[in-house]
Formats: sequence, C-alpha cells, structure tokens
Amino acid sequence: MKKLVIATRGSKLALWQSEHVKAELEKAHPGLEVELSVMMTKGDKILDTPLAKIGGKGLFTKELEEAMLRGEAHIAVHSLKDVPMEFPEGLKLGVITKREDVRDAMLSEKYSCLDELPNGAVVGTTSLRRRMQLLKIRPDLIIKNLRGNVNTRIRKLKEGEFDAIILASAGINRLGLASEVRYFSPISKEIMIPASGQAALGIEIVDNPEVERIVSVLNDSDAIVETMVERAFITVLEGGCQVPIGVNAEVKGDSIQVKAILGLPDGSEIMTESMNGTRTDYLTIGKTLAQKVVDKGAKGLLERAEKMALSEVF
Repeated sequence: MKKLVIATRGSKLALWQSEHVKAELEKAHPGLEVELSVMMTKGDKILDTPLAKIGGKGLFTKELEEAMLRGEAHIAVHSLKDVPMEFPEGLKLGVITKREDVRDAMLSEKYSCLDELPNGAVVGTTSLRRRMQLLKIRPDLIIKNLRGNVNTRIRKLKEGEFDAIILASAGINRLGLASEVRYFSPISKEIMIPASGQAALGIEIVDNPEVERIVSVLNDSDAIVETMVERAFITVLEGGCQVPIGVNAEVKGDSIQVKAILGLPDGSEIMTESMNGTRTDYLTIGKTLAQKVVDKGAKGLLERAEKMALSEVF
C-alpha cells in the first residue's frame, strides 16, 4: 500500500489527532503517503442539544465510518472515549495509542480549583458523568450544558457565561491551550473518575490485514490493557453516554487497579466500586467489577439515570 487515507472531523482537536497519527505513520513507514479527508459529522452540526438526547457519542463517528465502508478512507482517528463498543461489519478497532493525562480538568478565569468555587457557581459541562460527580461533592453548583469544540467552550468561559468549565486534560494538553485561561487545574481521580478510554486515541480501521499491519506500530501495551478493562466494564453495564458512568484502570508494573462510579445525573444517588488485580487479569477484571455493581443493583439505577437524563431537567 502506497497511500493511506484518514477520515477525520474538522475540529482543531480532531485535526491535531489525525495529523499526529499521519506524522507517526509516515515516520514509521518511509515512502507511505498519508492523506486526510475532512468531513463534518452530525455531532458537529447539532450544538444546542445534550448528546444524551440525540443519540450519544456515535454521532461523532457515523459519517466517518460510512466513508470508510464506501472505500473512501482506510482509517479514522477518534478520542477512544467517543468510540462505541460495537463496530459496523467490515470495521474494527485497530489501534489504541499511549494515553495522555487521563484526568478531567477545571478551567476558570476566576477560581483556581473546585474548592474555590463560590456557592451557586455556574459550571459548564455536557457530560452526565462529570455532572454527577460535581453535584456529589458540590450540590450547590449550577451545572449548565456546554457543547461545541474545545476552542468554542473556552471562548464561552472567557465571555463570562460560566464561572468554570470541565474538560479533559488530554485535549487541552494536545492543543497547548492551558495558557488560554488564567487557571487550568487537573482534577484528582480521587475526586472525579474519568470516562472509559479517556486520553487514548482509538484508530478505527477497515478490516484489512495490510491496513492493520501499517497502523499497528502505534499500539501501546499499557493503554490497551487499561482501556480494554474499562470498555469491558461499560459493555457489561450496557452503558453509553446516555448514562453517567466513570471507570478508570491504571497499570502499575504487574498490578492493575480499577475504580468505577455510576449513579443519577443529579448526584443524589451514587454507587462506587474498586478492585485490584494483576496485569494478567485484564481480560476478566473489568467484567468482574461490573458484575459486582450489577449485583448491587446497578442496572436499575442506570435505567433511572437514563430517564432522568432524557427529561427536561438536563
């Protein structure tokens, strides 16, 4: 293969991710031409409605997948946290890259951390997971929906629509935007458990051995172990972005630690669970942890969470 085409969204973060993969592949395979094919997804067009109400994160991948199935592109680069658990026939998850900082972060022009936010502060996020965990520790906060790309969200913060906004640290670091705001404060995983797959890139590919061989150089063994645990947990719970779930696995040498949280979007009812194991347990530990919360009533709690998320409150 002499030419590889990457289907990508047109946002600055999506383009950064695709350009990064392009550069790494061209470095690993001298003589290979890598081209970007930029397109807009439904998720990029509908910016005034929470994702939970319009179909979830798959809205950011569908058009890219259709282009790949038509033979117009070979791969698509996604934030792994936005990649659905199931793939259309003919496509597969080919690569999971090394993770950036997995933590969420608070950005603000006025306040340096969550503790400094005054009573009734307005915080922007569209994530039900972040909303749940914020309201768990600070039920006084006013949480408002925040859609748009990273730059748009920062602009809304700077224009005074919010006292603070919550974004993934990884996106801010990749785009070099920390200096755009007065305070950029990563939030400890003890306070806010990240989303499944957060900070890793997932490269979706056409099911073709040659394409898989070319992109496989970008795989990271620790990231694969961690995110497979997280995605297994989500799969058992059948949880998409319509329900608030946080799960994070961390490899430390030969051990692996997994922490999870789920509950109602308003933070009024929360379930947490954790588990330690060895690296060799990675194919089972996510499912085992999920079964522990299922046995405690997680499925019923998530059904209530979905109804709440689809109500007019959020």
